[in-house]
Amino acid sequence: MFSLIVAAVLFVLYLRWRARDRRMLRNGVVLVAAVWFAFTGAAGILSEWFPPLNFVWLIGLLLIPVAVVVLAGFLIVNGITMLKREGRRLGNLLSLALGCAIVLLPPLAVLLVMTESPLGIGTAALLFFLCGYFGVVFVVVLSYAYAYGRMEPAAPPAAIVVLGSRLIDGTPPPLLRSRLDKALELYNTITPRPLLVPSGGQGPDESRPEGAGMADYLLAAGADAADVVPENAARTTEENLRFSRKVQHDAGREGALLAVTNDYHVLRAALLARRQKIAAEVVGAPTARYFVPSAFLREFVAIIVEHKWLHALLCLPFVALSALLVMSVMTSA
Repeated sequence: MFSLIVAAVLFVLYLRWRARDRRMLRNGVVLVAAVWFAFTGAAGILSEWFPPLNFVWLIGLLLIPVAVVVLAGFLIVNGITMLKREGRRLGNLLSLALGCAIVLLPPLAVLLVMTESPLGIGTAALLFFLCGYFGVVFVVVLSYAYAYGRMEPAAPPAAIVVLGSRLIDGTPPPLLRSRLDKALELYNTITPRPLLVPSGGQGPDESRPEGAGMADYLLAAGADAADVVPENAARTTEENLRFSRKVQHDAGREGALLAVTNDYHVLRAALLARRQKIAAEVVGAPTARYFVPSAFLREFVAIIVEHKWLHALLCLPFVALSALLVMSVMTSA
């Protein structure tokens, strides 16, 4: 019962924080904690009412290693698919690298413990703690990315910015077209029509700015020329948002700003908008399924890097515990 009370309090806190600002990652922390306490509380009550359920929970625990192996296999297969379809770039190796790490880290930890050296045992403990920590962080980010991506914008936008990505032969490839199609879908359902700001500069391997290529696509799809103002200088998501906000202001279309990107990128774009104090919500467009795992892992790594000092601080207790273990082993030896 205590777990259910804690879950209820956390759910109320989640709803309050989400109402204040959806674009906070701490909302995801509270949401995952609330779900966990609700699950454990309900499981405990059900086990008391129906004792045979204890065997179900036990079977579930025993299946966790199987699920981990299946996950590793999925990531490895996905990584190979990414290499075949998208080329041998570092970002495309993430799902393959994570799948291999899931397979190799447990045997590595066992080997370190078998050395019976204090340093080996301490290193194995630190690996265990860090894997557990970042595993929980990943669940939080994944869960809140899913939740945020299904929230409707709070108000009809006065402007819609389409975040750019690489053009191929001067035209939007399927990934970018999905963003543009989503923006057009919204544009055609809002009255009065919002300003469309296709945003993106020209990369070294592009024949023209991304904003210009996207603007041509929007105009060919039926958008009014008076509603399409490209932004052709941005090179990062932060610049997409900041420069497009200026375009909106210069065009005299004051009001809510809505950013359109692909679904795997929604949460990070929202976090960046909040960091820059830009009042913008973010919606996602569909992405090819094979592309999502590696793309989302890139986003996860980027979020970790953007909050690196916070995570370093939170990992210090694990380093301290591992050091204490090393000292304990050395003393007992």
